[in-house]
Parts: sequence; structure tokens; C-alpha cells
Amino acid sequence: MSKPVSAWAPLKVAAFRSLWIALLASNIGTWMQLVGAQWLLIDEPNASTLVAVVQTSLMLPALLLALPAGAVADSFDRRQLLIVVQAYLLLVAVLMTVLTAAGQMPPALLLTLTFGLGVGQALTLPAWQALVPELVPRDTLPAASALGGISVNAARAIGPAIAGLLISHVGVAAVFGFNAASCLIFALVLALWRPDRKRRDQAPERFTSALRAGDRYARHSPVVRRILLRAALFLIPGTTLWALLPLVAARRLGMGSSGYGLLLAALGIGAIGGALVTSWARSKWRGNFLLMISTMGYAACLVVVGLVQNPVVVLIALLPAGAIWTAVLSSINAEIQMFLPSWVRARGIAVYQVVFAGSQALGALAWGVVADILDLPATHLIAAGLMVAGGLTVRLWPLRDVRGLGREPAIFWQEPELVVEPAPHDGPILVTAKYLVLPENQEPFQEAMDNVRLARLRTGATRWGLFRSGEENDTFVEVYLVPTWDVHLRQHHGRLTENDRVNEERAHSYVEGDAEVTHLLPTDAE
Repeated sequence: MSKPVSAWAPLKVAAFRSLWIALLASNIGTWMQLVGAQWLLIDEPNASTLVAVVQTSLMLPALLLALPAGAVADSFDRRQLLIVVQAYLLLVAVLMTVLTAAGQMPPALLLTLTFGLGVGQALTLPAWQALVPELVPRDTLPAASALGGISVNAARAIGPAIAGLLISHVGVAAVFGFNAASCLIFALVLALWRPDRKRRDQAPERFTSALRAGDRYARHSPVVRRILLRAALFLIPGTTLWALLPLVAARRLGMGSSGYGLLLAALGIGAIGGALVTSWARSKWRGNFLLMISTMGYAACLVVVGLVQNPVVVLIALLPAGAIWTAVLSSINAEIQMFLPSWVRARGIAVYQVVFAGSQALGALAWGVVADILDLPATHLIAAGLMVAGGLTVRLWPLRDVRGLGREPAIFWQEPELVVEPAPHDGPILVTAKYLVLPENQEPFQEAMDNVRLARLRTGATRWGLFRSGEENDTFVEVYLVPTWDVHLRQHHGRLTENDRVNEERAHSYVEGDAEVTHLLPTDAE
């Protein structure tokens, strides 16, 4: 087994350390705001649905805006983008503070402004997570992801406890004011940070082209699709605990706002412990085995929280629940960060955020409605059953270990030599490659070309096909369509990875001589 990387190793990087601390302050403010918003609604009619919808309002923007946010983060300066977004979040948080202090915060307005905060978070997440692999060494990425979990869950432990005290002694407005201050802190740290400037080899993609490229990459990457599936299977039943915990505290355990903060603190403390042992556990056991037993453990915690009315027992059960939540999601998050190449990282993470936020937003709403129709114990039992069923599918749909895959950019295609030079946005472009393959190599060649097909489609092709000549038994022709000449040049200049190069060389090892490549241009190209 590999030697475990220290959970604190990424903090040795000064830039990561300062930004991580600022993010911790921002996360504390976010959790305080969530607790304050939920507590404002606890006495409203249909409180089960309204309280759950607070989380939906916060998460739904990530579902709606993650892909545009990823395209923007891959195309523009991520630091400047984050500064602008934090300024926007500051304005929304100040508005919530003032209106709540003035007693002018009805449920509809509260949910609307919570949605506004979610918009800012949706724009923040892809840009921040795409920065992390540029700040720390690749072998410390799982630890950096776990530290992200520590930040969220330390905030979850500290924020709700502080929020409970402030609500009891000062009021909800003070909680919203603290959130505004945390946004200001993050914005100031970002403004003071001066990253090393790296020269762009190419101009940013057009926005719509960048959006389509991110979608194509996710659709044609089996590894990404499997990561998204595993995340959804865990998150949909798992979010029951977070969405309904205020009601468990108030209705089943008879606890006030301080008690609810204590329950969230227990989750947060457990989550910190889970983040600290994640790297060690990954070095000892296979990821899929850990994933399966973790989901079973979380299901058991759901049963205890749903059925037991002893606050001490529930507090104890929340410790492993928090640990499992962070361990599973930080591992999945690290997998996708390690796999995605730099050119599409923010967009790929944005697709992950769609699944992450959508599973929680829609899941929270669904579990709130189920709890209104049935009751809290039955809802938790149903969620636990779904969690067990999802865990059992690990054998059928396992995660792939991506640590050994070459994800660095690889430039190995020959430059096209054209008589007619198209403009960057001319298209579509039809590229053909003619191969001579002896009969004994034709079957393995066609199998090897399947990986080539996926690489073409991930990096820009909209259509792909492999044909054999009817007149020449040994001749195969690869044909693929790219939307513009600019997209094809991006395939040449950095979209392919070392792993793509290995797969292409394997396919070409069955070919006699060199491939004959042609580029068919639109008739109006100049």
C-alpha cells in the first residue's frame, strides 16, 4: 500500500493556507446564515416543507448556474471572478441583516434572498475548486480535498453553535450580519493575494462554445459519469439527515435553537475526524470497499436519528454520520479533481456541482414533502433503505482509481499543413485519417480505437465514425466532425492528455506506416 500523505501537507503552501483560512471564515458565515434562516421558519405553517426549502433555495442556484459558472471560470481570471462574487454576496448578506433587524423578512423574501446567496456560491465553487490543483502538488490533492471538507465541517461545528447562541441572546439579524462580515474577509484576502501570472497560449473560448465543450467532456468520459453516479447515489438519501435535522431537534428531541446548533456541531466534529483519517484510510483499503462500508454505516446513523428520542444517543450517532459524509464526498471530490485536465477542470467540476447541489436541493425538497405526508421516523427509514441499496451497487458500478492516469497536457499531433488557411471560427471541419491495417491486427485495432473515439469526442468532436474501405480490404478511415477550426486547433494544442497519447499510440501500433490525415473545410473558408 502507498504511504499516506499528511492531512495537513497542503497547508505548507502559503497561498493555499491563506485562502483556506479565509474560506473557513466564509463557510462559518454560511452555516450561521443557514441556521438563522431555518430557525426563522420553524413556527410557520407547513414548517417541514419550508425548513427543507431553505436548503433547496441555497443549493438550487448551483444546479441552474454551475455550468455557466464553470465556463466563465475556465475562460477568465479566477481570482478577479471570486472577488466580484464575494462583493455581491456581501451586499445580499447586508440586505438580509437590515431587513431582519427591521422585522421585514416574510418567508417568501427570506427564501428569495437565500436563493440570491446560493447564486453567489454557485459562481464561487467551480472557480475555487479549479484553483486548488494549481496551488498544491498532485499527490496532495486528496489531502487538499479533505481539508476542504474540514473547512466546511469545522464551520458546521462552529457556525451553528455560534448561531444558536446569537439567536437566543441577540436575534437572527446578528447571525446574518456575521455572514456579511465573513464575505468581506474572503474578499479582502483574495484582493491581497498575488498569484503567479501564467501566459495564456490561446485566447479564451467563446462562452457558448465553452459551455458545449464542458458538456461534451462529461458525456464522453466514462470516469466522470461513474463519479457523478456514485455521488448521486450517496447524496440523495444522505441529504435527509441535513434537511430534516431542525425538525428532529425541535419535534422529537424537544431542543431549542442552541440544541439544534449542538446537533450540527456534533456532525461537524465527526466530519473533521473523518477528513483527518481519509488519507490514511485510502492508503490502507481500496476506495470502492471503503465506499460500500461507509454507505452502510451512514444508513445505520439515519435509522438511529430517525427512531431514537434520546438526545445523547442521537448526538453520538451524528459523530460517525459526519465522519462518513466528509470521508465519502472528499474522496469523490478528489477523484474528479485528479482526473480532469486543466483546460476543462472548472467546467467538469461544475457538472459535478450540478449533481452535488441538485441531489441535495431536490432531495431536501422531496424528503420534506415525504415527512409532511408520513412522519420523521418513516422518512429516515426510507432514506436508510435507499442508502443501503445504493451501497450494494458499488460492485456493479465501482469507481475507477485515477491516481496513476496521466492527466498532464500532451501535444503530440503534427501541425496541419494546409494550402487554404481557415479563420478560427470557420466550420464545421471534417477531419479524416486513413489507416492501413493488416488482417491479423484489425480486431485489436478496432478495439483500441474505441478509446481514441472517446478522446476525440471529449476534446471537441461532435460526431465520430470508423469505416473500412469496400475497395481495399486493409484500409480503414476514421472520420470526425469538429464545430470550428479553433476547436480543432485546441485539440492540437493542449486538450489531449498523456493518457490520450498512450491510447492513441496503442491504436497506431497496429497500423502499417503513418496515417494519412486530411482536413475538409467549408467551401467559403478563405
